[in-house]
Amino acid sequence: MTADDSYGRLDDDDYPAYTMGRAAAMLGTTQGFLRAIGEARLITPLRSEGGHRRYSRYQLRVAARARELVDQGTPIEAACRIIILEDQLEEAQRLNAEYRRAADSAKSPPSA
Repeated sequence: MTADDSYGRLDDDDYPAYTMGRAAAMLGTTQGFLRAIGEARLITPLRSEGGHRRYSRYQLRVAARARELVDQGTPIEAACRIIILEDQLEEAQRLNAEYRRAADSAKSPPSA
């Protein structure tokens, strides 16, 4: 990968740009917390060639939501499950809206 390729990924939310230490520092949490939410399968960090965990901005947002719930007293496993269910609900609502739009456009008579 060239430097030009790397610069193009700076805006990519899914690019694994952050090391575990940097991610933990940005979130104000421990590396153990990041490992725990990984073990709960909330996020799956990519691995560098050396085997080190690397996190994307999207994963950091998910981890921040988990930390918010844990800080409010929710057990980590429950926090991870809540976030997974929230994501599934959001996706189902998005699909429903898409299907409704498709059904509405199929019902409307063509313009003459």
